[in-house]
Amino acid sequence: MKFCNVLALAALCSTADAFMAQAPNTFSRTALNAADKYSYLGNLNGDEEKVGTTVQTVAPTGTQGGQLVSPDDPTQNKYQRRKTTKECFEEITPVTVQGGSLRTCSFDEGVNRVSVYLKTEGRPLNANVELWQGPDNSPQKMSVYLEDGCERPFCATVESPGSSNAVAIRNTGQMEFPLTAGLEVDMSGKESGPGTSINGPARTVQGGAVYTTPFPPSVQSVQVLLKSDGRPLNARVELLQGPNNNKQVMEIYTEDGAERPFYAVIDTPGSGNVVRIVNTATVEFPLTAAVEAYIVDESIMEETGPAAGGMVWS
Repeated sequence: MKFCNVLALAALCSTADAFMAQAPNTFSRTALNAADKYSYLGNLNGDEEKVGTTVQTVAPTGTQGGQLVSPDDPTQNKYQRRKTTKECFEEITPVTVQGGSLRTCSFDEGVNRVSVYLKTEGRPLNANVELWQGPDNSPQKMSVYLEDGCERPFCATVESPGSSNAVAIRNTGQMEFPLTAGLEVDMSGKESGPGTSINGPARTVQGGAVYTTPFPPSVQSVQVLLKSDGRPLNARVELLQGPNNNKQVMEIYTEDGAERPFYAVIDTPGSGNVVRIVNTATVEFPLTAAVEAYIVDESIMEETGPAAGGMVWS
């Protein structure tokens, strides 16, 4: 009888130990539920430590793409604040895209548009940027080339109406040429799009035509807006500095030029900058182009001048 009592007591103790071992699972489940309250848009790099730091710092307001967003005022127009591309990089969470690799980022249905930023440490940049909407559907594509990704970083805005949207960034360069990418979401609606910052007149560019616009040295960056009346848009935007010296080239395809216009900010340091827009479509597909100065530094106009004999390096 005593031996049976000892066995019963041992079985009771082992049952108690097995129940107490479930406590860590309950704790882990509670921590997971707490982390689910925050958006994944600020974690583009997959770094869990950075997400934890961001949650503790800006939990009262929330984050969208690394930016502080107030839920009481979601209609701020960031396109009229005129920041340089390098300043925008300091406010987002960038990721590294190695040569030949692909990085994707999906976002919520409430996001109206996404700003895409690309740069390097001074090396050339070759990349493809696509907007995915559902399986095997790419309504907007861009092929980007930069001669110097540090001096002239890439900045463009991709419209994302509807749901199931994702941005794919593929580094088409070799392994020796990595790039740094970042995204910034915008949920301000159609009335606060990038076209609101352009005040100048637009020009119609027929299929196969070329439109060029020179800028003085005081213009540090220009903004380009391409759209159509709803038909597909195929164009090439080039930044030239000197005769046939391409510093930046963008080849754009848009399924619907009215619903998804192309907007980009191009840095133009130095002198002799010219923006050239080529409508690569046929004559049945015209487009509307607007090119305007974005940031102007008036002090450079007096300091910059040609050397002896008019020689200018570019």
